[in-house]
Amino acid sequence: MPAVTADPMTLRRLPVPDAAGAVWRQVSRVVTAARHLEGEGFEVRRPFPGAEVPMADPFLLLDHMGAVEYAPGEAKGTPWHPHRGFETVTYIIDGAFAHRDTTGGGGLIADGATQWMTAGAGIQHIEQPPPELVASGGLFHGVQLWVNLPRAAKWTPPRYQDIGAGDVALLAGEDGASLVRVIAGELAGHTGPGRTHTPITYLHATIAPGARLRLPWPGDFNALAYTLSGRGHAGPAGSGERPVDEGQLAVFGSGTALSLRAADTQPQAARAGWEVLLIGGRPLREPVARYGPFVMNTRDEIVRAVEDFQAGRMGTVPAEPLPHRSAADEGAEG
Repeated sequence: MPAVTADPMTLRRLPVPDAAGAVWRQVSRVVTAARHLEGEGFEVRRPFPGAEVPMADPFLLLDHMGAVEYAPGEAKGTPWHPHRGFETVTYIIDGAFAHRDTTGGGGLIADGATQWMTAGAGIQHIEQPPPELVASGGLFHGVQLWVNLPRAAKWTPPRYQDIGAGDVALLAGEDGASLVRVIAGELAGHTGPGRTHTPITYLHATIAPGARLRLPWPGDFNALAYTLSGRGHAGPAGSGERPVDEGQLAVFGSGTALSLRAADTQPQAARAGWEVLLIGGRPLREPVARYGPFVMNTRDEIVRAVEDFQAGRMGTVPAEPLPHRSAADEGAEG
């Protein structure tokens, strides 16, 4: 997969959690993602929200898109739609997605890049496959995460961040058999490029077949591991391990360290190793009122969001499509 690759043997290695002081997190449950249709009809796998995990405070939603090999004419996206009160984080592992919004932000998200959109007080945006993917077809694989904003930040002005594939911090597991990409937050003193309002950590790990990845984890964060492809086990060695296959989410209990082990044999699609999304954040523990694309603290705030959208107070959709711009183009403009 094109998402940032490197030889882990050449990278800085993560420290082994202190054997005496580490509290290894047990897996409290394993959830299989449900399938849904989104936007103009593309399928996603959604481990939460759902009956088993209604919310993973501070995270609101996780959608796994693909991996899918589109035939010509099959690729789909979303129409223009509003958001208020949270952040959308779109990470494209393979292929490309074009994002545009009513603040002028946007560009092409491709092969390991991340688009981080803070909806804040209100915004409209559109996400579409680029014309060449629609015309020719091809591989597409990505993830979208919704991160709740604390009450004090729900009215912040909208913000857009392009995080290029080359911007992420790269680390290796203790034995050099795992590659860890730090997209946002901090891991063992290494910080990812994503700027967040809510304290979170967002990682993508590739764990070689048969290898174990052990890493420290903030005690005041929750911890979730979602399998993008391949198979492995989450939890401390021995009786604490739980199998977690593609499309499944492991929810960890409390503690200060995580342990994951890739299965000895992997399917052909995951021959490089077990591909795992690792996310965690400090719970906000605030009231949540949600209605479709709006997430606030009270029902009255939701009613206001609907009224503001209907009155055109969440930006004006351009009359003509905006040109597709790359992350490099955006950076050059400052």
